[in-house]
Parts: sequence; C-alpha cells; structure tokens
Amino acid sequence: MDAQAGPDKRNAPTLDVPLSRGLSTKLLLLTIGFVLLAEVLIFVPSIASFRMRWLEERLVATAAVASLLVEVDPADLTRVAQDEVLMSIGAKAIAVRDGDVSRLLSITETPPEVDEHVNISHTGTLESMTGAVDTLIFGGSRMMRIYGDAGESGKKFEVVMPDYRLRDAMLVFSRNLALLALAISLFTATLVYSTINRIMIRPIRAMTGSMLAFSQAPDDPSRLIAASSRKDEIGVAERELAEMQGRLQQMLGEQKHLADLGLAVSKINHDMRNTLASAQLISDRLAQVKDPAVQAFAPKLLRALDRAASYSEGVLAYGRTQEAPPQRRRVRLKYLVDEVFELLGVDSSGVELFNQVEADFEIDADAEQFYRVLTNLSRNAVQAMSGETERALVRRLTISAERHGSVCRVLVADTGPGLPVKARENLFSAFRGSARSGGTGLGLAIAHELVRAHSGSLELVESVGGRTVFAVTVPDQPIRLDEARRGLRQA
Repeated sequence: MDAQAGPDKRNAPTLDVPLSRGLSTKLLLLTIGFVLLAEVLIFVPSIASFRMRWLEERLVATAAVASLLVEVDPADLTRVAQDEVLMSIGAKAIAVRDGDVSRLLSITETPPEVDEHVNISHTGTLESMTGAVDTLIFGGSRMMRIYGDAGESGKKFEVVMPDYRLRDAMLVFSRNLALLALAISLFTATLVYSTINRIMIRPIRAMTGSMLAFSQAPDDPSRLIAASSRKDEIGVAERELAEMQGRLQQMLGEQKHLADLGLAVSKINHDMRNTLASAQLISDRLAQVKDPAVQAFAPKLLRALDRAASYSEGVLAYGRTQEAPPQRRRVRLKYLVDEVFELLGVDSSGVELFNQVEADFEIDADAEQFYRVLTNLSRNAVQAMSGETERALVRRLTISAERHGSVCRVLVADTGPGLPVKARENLFSAFRGSARSGGTGLGLAIAHELVRAHSGSLELVESVGGRTVFAVTVPDQPIRLDEARRGLRQA
C-alpha cells in the first residue's frame, strides 16, 4: 500500500550536501575570516595608539609628581620617601628641565641604563607602530626613557621606567581587542549569512531542486520551476530556466510524437505496400486498354502509385530521422513543375496553376526529392486557397525560377489568405507549423529538411492577405578538381 501511495523515494532527487561543503558553511566561514582579516589590519594602528596613550598618561602622572617634589625642600625629603614616590609611579628616575635648570630624582645614585628612547611630542605614525610591535614581541625586560612636554608649564619632563607594565597592559588590550573582533565577526557573519541565505542561497537551492526533479521526469508539467517576480539576476535565471524547461518539454513531446508516428507507419507500411502493389497491377491492365482517355491517364496513375509507395517509405524514414542523401543531377525544372501541377490538377478545386519556369532552365538537384519539395509547398498553397468559397476571389498558384551565377532560386507564390501568426512563429516545425486546423506541419518540415540536404535554404519571403511567397535557394554542386581533370583528358 505504501508503494502505491506515492513515488518511489529511492529514485527521488536529493539535495543532501555535507555541511562542510555547503554554500551556507562556506559563506559563514568566509565572512568570519574576512572580518578577522580586517581586524588584523587595524590591530597594529590600534595597539600603537594604545601604547602612545599609555606612555603619555605616565608622563603626565610623572609631571604631577615631579612638580610636587620640586616644590619640597630637599632637606625635608628623605631618601626613603623619594624612593617610595618613584616606586609608586613605577619610575626609576625622573628629570625635570626648566630652562637651564635641571633636577634629577633617582632611586639609585647612578641612573639606570636606558634601552629605548620615546619622544612623546615628536613620534611619527610609522615609528609608533614599529615601536608597538617591538614592545609587544621583544619587550618586558627593557628600560625606557620617556620624555616630552607635559602640560602648559613650559617644563620638559623625562622618566626612566621598565617596560614590563606597558607590555602587560598591551597584552590585555590585545586580548580584549581580539575578543571584540571575534564578536564583531560572528555578528557580522550572522547578518550577512541570514541576508544572503534569504536572497541567494534559498532561490539557488530551489533552482537546483527543480533541475534535479525535472531531470527525473521531464515530461511531468508539475516538475517545471515556478519563476518568481524578482527583477534581479536570480529572477532572470529563474524565468530563463522555466522557459528552457518548457521548451525542452515541448521538444520532448514532439520527439515522442515523431517516434509514435514512425512506429505507426512501420506497422501499416507492410499492408500499404501490398495494397499499392495490387493497385499497380490493376493500373498495368488499364494501360492495355485502347481508350485514348485511359491511355492519357494511365502513365500519370502509374507515376502517382510509384510515388505513393516511395512516400510511405519516406514518411517512415522521416520518423526515424533517416532521409537518404540526395542523388544530384542536372534537371529541367519546367518538366518537374508540370508533373507537380498534373498531380495537383486533379483536386485543385478551381485553383489556377501557372508554370513560369523557362523551358531551358536547369537546376542541380535530386529530381525525386525536389519534386517532393515542390509538391509539399504547392499542396499547402492549394489547400489554403481551396478553403475559400467566394467566387470573386483570385486563387492562383505560380512557380517561377531565376539563376544568379551558380545559385538557383525557385519562387512558389499563391494568392491565398497568408499564414497565421502561430504558423509563422513555428515555421518548419513538425506538429506546430501547420496553417490549418488538424494539420501536422510535416509538409514544410520535410521540404525544409530536403532543401537543407541540398546545402540550400527554404524561407518565407512574404505572407500577407492575398500573397504568400516561399523561396527555395539551391546552389550548384561544386565541381571536384580530379573529376574536371578527368573530363578534360577524356575530351
């Protein structure tokens, strides 16, 4: 019961993609990586700015302490008190310069050896960033001399202090900055992922699912994608995919129709050939009748039966897309057109037939195949004009030809109602290019295929009410050089 309740799940298309290879995961990881990369690019300027602010704050604090120490009488300031003041601000020595007067306060009698000098007032951006990286990587055990202006007193202050406190502060700042960058990257990645997933990944996943479903059953109309009304590239892709699936489904239907036609013709072909064989025997006996009228129609009947037998084979070959290559010869086109008109004259229903091809006009073509081309074009024109019953209307079919160098151009013109819009849009398409109700459109399709086999072209030159013109253009067969030389030697 379950197997009959729905389609086979084993053959159903699937969109299961490993999480590590999905577009969503890639998008999320790329966004996080790009944001972190941006944070890395601003990390060095940020840590350099933090270092300079920290040093400036220490110099300002030192200036305040130094000002108090300067105001105190040295006799009242013991060595122990002086050392305690210096240790409270983390300094080894403080120097105050006021004009030409300089005073040094130090924990030890000998000032400590300095490893790095930093001028707060005159440190450039590049020098600041270089110093920050140097302190962060190699600092922690070095002595720094910091000097510059601190306030508006006009005094210059110098402080000598170890850099381990600065490095510890920079490490804490770096940790906080890294955590903040990670939080920002996660938040940004979430927003970007949510937005792009909604406007891109979901529609792309839907199109992928539609293509997989369509590939499983291309003849099922329910498998066609439902295009949205979006105006962006995704909307254009959806509409193009829907149109492509529709055209492909229509083409598959036509191919199936052709396959069914070939199968049906193959089934009846055997019996039809037997029937035509019997008709040919009867026509042979009619040829022996001495009546002049019978003698006049008997050869036409024989040719018609022969062509009917070959046409049954031709329709079968078309259904299997196996048309024989043309056997091209020089043919007098006027006599070929006369044969077409003789066949159409039996049931032309008052249509006037005019053969305007000159008697000496020759065309390089397969006589039988070109006869079929002209017959299909002419029969379509006669059928279109036979549906009109008004006596005042002119119903005329004219075939003419002209030569331009090595190219022959044959015009088939009629005074019918013209081709409808649908027939013009689907010209030369089997089962879609018919100009009348119930037609198959095979006539134009077969004619088009035969003309192309001659390296020529079949085109609709004009189609308005009262005039429809088809042009068949066939180039002469190129002469092979070895054959031309052989002919010259024989001559």
